[in-house]
Order: sequence, then structure tokens, then C-alpha cells
Amino acid sequence: MAAPVLDQPVCRTGQPTTAARDATRAFLHQAAQVRPPAQPSHADSVLLVVTELVTNALRYTGGPCALHLELRGDHLEIRVTDTSPRRPRPRPPHTDGSGGWGWLLIGTLTTHVRIEPTPEGGKTICARSPW
Repeated sequence: MAAPVLDQPVCRTGQPTTAARDATRAFLHQAAQVRPPAQPSHADSVLLVVTELVTNALRYTGGPCALHLELRGDHLEIRVTDTSPRRPRPRPPHTDGSGGWGWLLIGTLTTHVRIEPTPEGGKTICARSPW
């Protein structure tokens, strides 16, 4: 069985984060058929990272975004592309529910994060998650 790949535009209407999570769950099921995760919690971590990246792409940019997932060796590659060239700005986490936890969460649940500019002037946030 070939390693699964997901390439999906994220629609700004309806429930885009829910749709991205549902697509991610289906992808993770396929990935587990090819190679089960080293730890069951890895699937939950991927779902959290995808949710955070997609939510931020929709919240902080005006254009479309896209989700790419790929099983590679011992990890999953998570990529979210949006139309803004602005790099995410980490901020101190707030315990009152007003945010600031995103980059901390992504940094904790992934092994590597990088930001690449796109030819169209946006960016792709690439995160590597253990599998």
C-alpha cells in the first residue's frame, strides 16, 4: 500500500476547521493502515496541530488556505498554506482563554517547524509530527 497523501483546499464557508479535522482523521486512518503510529497519542497530536494551523490561517488571513498531509518514514508532514506573507507572532499564553497557546502547542507536539514563502506571496507553515 502506498503512503497516503492529502491535498485539500480549506473552504472559508461552513465549518472549515471541522472539515479539515474530518479530512485529517480519514488521512490518519489510511496512514495507520500503512504503518501504525509508534504511540496512539500521535494521531491526537496531529489533529491538534492541524486544528491550530488551519484556525490561525483562517483567522489571520483574508484569502484561501490549503492543507497538505503526507506520511514520510517515521513522521507526518503537515503543511498549511495561506495568502499572507506575515510570519506568525508568538505571544505569551493567557489563562483567561484569550489565546497565545498556539505556537507553544505546535512546538511541543512537533519535532520541527519551518515557514516557507510561496511564489504567490503567501506562506506555508510546515510541521513535522512523530508517527
